[in-house]
Amino acid sequence: MTRINTNVSSMIARQNLNRSGDDLQVRLERLSTGLRINRGRDDPAGMIISERISTELKGIEQAIANSQRASSVIATTEGSLTEINDLLNSIKSLTVEAANSGAISDEERDANQLQIDSAIQSITRISNTASFGGQKLLDGSLGYITSGIAVSTITKSSITAASFINAGSVNVSVDVIASAQKASLYLNGDNSALVGPPLNGIIVSATTIQVRGPLGVREIDIVSGTIFADVAASINALTGLTGVTAQLVSGADSSSGLVFQSSGYGSNNFVSVERLDKPATATDDNFNTFKIDADADVPVDIWGATLVSATRDEGRDVSALINGNVASGNGLQVSIGSPSLALKLDLAEGYATVPGDPVTTFDITGGGSLYQLGPTVNALQQSNIGIQSTSSESLGGVFKNGIANFLSSLQTGKANSLAAADNSRDYSTLSEIVDASIDEISILRGRLGAFERNVLDANSRSLQGAFENLTASQSLIRDADFALESSEMTRAQILQSSGISVLSLANQQSQQVLQLLG
Repeated sequence: MTRINTNVSSMIARQNLNRSGDDLQVRLERLSTGLRINRGRDDPAGMIISERISTELKGIEQAIANSQRASSVIATTEGSLTEINDLLNSIKSLTVEAANSGAISDEERDANQLQIDSAIQSITRISNTASFGGQKLLDGSLGYITSGIAVSTITKSSITAASFINAGSVNVSVDVIASAQKASLYLNGDNSALVGPPLNGIIVSATTIQVRGPLGVREIDIVSGTIFADVAASINALTGLTGVTAQLVSGADSSSGLVFQSSGYGSNNFVSVERLDKPATATDDNFNTFKIDADADVPVDIWGATLVSATRDEGRDVSALINGNVASGNGLQVSIGSPSLALKLDLAEGYATVPGDPVTTFDITGGGSLYQLGPTVNALQQSNIGIQSTSSESLGGVFKNGIANFLSSLQTGKANSLAAADNSRDYSTLSEIVDASIDEISILRGRLGAFERNVLDANSRSLQGAFENLTASQSLIRDADFALESSEMTRAQILQSSGISVLSLANQQSQQVLQLLG
């Protein structure tokens, strides 16, 4: 049947030509952009997931940059700390040389003091000037700010991490649940079993005892008839060599007995007192020492304590809860470490040795340095670290007679200068201050090094891996396959060309009707 009002063949050819034209347009667009998905209609689901991946990639890319910048900050900080460490080591060498007072002149000691003064000034100058991009690194600006610390309970605090997410401040509570103890041995002053009450509190027969402590060991010869008070004086005269002290249980009453104690608290301290010339018969020996119940307040509660025969005893570390979590104890010191809170506290002796006292609290109100290490801003992808001041007024902090002695006290005219130490013939406090300062800087360097190696470097490697995998996934979803698109474009070109030819033929069929009228 031949019609001229409606050219169905032409309509079909035109429709297919438009389709092949649209297909050719898509192939040309993909080949020119390199993307399979250029607009939502190309692949709605693929568009959604690829855009989400793009967002993640941007976050990861910036997180990698953040980690690299943080590494630069840490490296700059450690470079300054290295110089401070070298200066402290030189001060250590000068103090050890000055302690050799019998072999150096006053002029040499004065010259050493000048070097110590200049080294201390340099330490403070480095602390105040070390910076990165205008941000001070070692002057305490990156340290944490605390409020409400009672010196009667906490003598020194070192806060290395605190998270302020969803909180303007961090409250810290400390509850002592088991007291710190010194190592203690008890020597009974009651000699009634041997010679009767008139000789209570007296060494009945000549004896030699060996006193051993964390600092060393000494032997003491005690003559017959020596009262316990004199024995205590002999042992206390050697405390600097042994680390062991002695005291009567009840004031000046020698008959009450004698207590030997380590000078420090904690499991690292011990006391050993042993008679070297024990008599053949145990009943003839009036020098018998006993361990004291660890929960007893020595020497106050000794009468109610459980005594066990022993020649050696160890101290006990304080045990405490910090914000409800069990803290690690070391002598009078407690510490806790977590991503949200990491700190170290030196407890006052009166607080750490009396469990059951009220809980002490304080607030961390600000400070520290926050590093955004992940692509999403939340506490799990952030790391907090505090860097305390390293000036000479902040380093050391050795407590002697209830007073904190800092590195600055080693300068000329100060309490722990070389001249002051030489006058007292005691360089021990000076040496302890320098050692404590070196430990603080070394620990800080180690903490920063661990942060850089185990947090920043590991984070960068992890993010790099995620970035590579997500990029590959996004490419799989969104990028054009050039081989496929080229072949599809060729197909579309052929269809386009043939469609034009077919449409031309379809139009010619209507014109052939004129031949019927001819």
